[in-house]
Amino acid sequence: MRIGILTGGGDCPGLNAVIRAVSRSSFIRGYEMVAVREGWRGLVEGKLAPLGPSDVSGILPRGGTILGTSRTNPYGVEGGLESLLNTFSEAGLDALVAIGGEDTLGVAAKLHAEHAFPVVGVPKTIDNDLSGTDYTFGFDTALSVATEAIDRLHTTAESHNRVMVVEVMGRHTGWIAAMSGIAGGADVILVPEEPETVESACERLVRRHEQGKDFSIVVVSEGYELLFASGERRLVGTKAAASDQFGHVRLGGVGQELAVEIEARTGYETRVTVLGHVQRGGTPTAHDRVLATRFGLKAATLVHERTFGRMAALQGNEIVDVALEEATRELKRVPQAILDAARALA
Repeated sequence: MRIGILTGGGDCPGLNAVIRAVSRSSFIRGYEMVAVREGWRGLVEGKLAPLGPSDVSGILPRGGTILGTSRTNPYGVEGGLESLLNTFSEAGLDALVAIGGEDTLGVAAKLHAEHAFPVVGVPKTIDNDLSGTDYTFGFDTALSVATEAIDRLHTTAESHNRVMVVEVMGRHTGWIAAMSGIAGGADVILVPEEPETVESACERLVRRHEQGKDFSIVVVSEGYELLFASGERRLVGTKAAASDQFGHVRLGGVGQELAVEIEARTGYETRVTVLGHVQRGGTPTAHDRVLATRFGLKAATLVHERTFGRMAALQGNEIVDVALEEATRELKRVPQAILDAARALA
């Protein structure tokens, strides 16, 4: 077999571990690997290259992706679908492994449903918002980065008697905010799944300070809509970048607006830390390396068995496969049990 492999969407710790696992497992079976550069753009524009054993040697601990990535949507490019199918055929590819999040795998699911495209998916996103799998690789690394930042901010907040607002990624789900907030001992955690008014959050901060605590940590997810007692809602972001053909609003900035509201309503000196892309960069944790490797091995097996239209997934402690359509049907939101734990300990 001649197998293509691509990484799409945002970069993520553990991508190279998947590439390595898929490739090594396929080499053992006598198959040929082909690198598809820059996500779906690689198939639309014919950006292919051989991928040999030396190319995947030593990449396990590296962050980012050796294949490059983009937010290209072949369905959003004029003639993109036809170019993709032609490139795939002309390159003599028998199968494709697509590593990505809801957008990348959404394209894969549509290609398989409409054209019986021989594709297997691997779930990648620091947001942990893909259905069908308990966890995605990349999430643990982002969570570790956010938790360490909160730990560090505790000391400076306490030294200066400040409220520290920490804005984390997650898009329209609050997995990073909720879990890092619990792990880091945050005092207020604001996520899209459980809207809390700004007034209520400020009241909690005031009660805490009245009980003798002169500092507080607030963790807010970038996708949290500022909600006011009046009913007003405000999602902070800008229009989609031209390079994002999936049309996502570019989120970010809610931390600053929240800090202004907190300081105005409580009188407490408030500072903001936006973690941003540091959550996506750097070397993956041991957990993400192992999970990514297990996903990669499963994807290679699915290709070998010609079981297409499926995605490798973690359910409990087992690596299984689920339908791409199921995995991309809806966002996986933070369950109430975790939200309750966050509120109980705040």
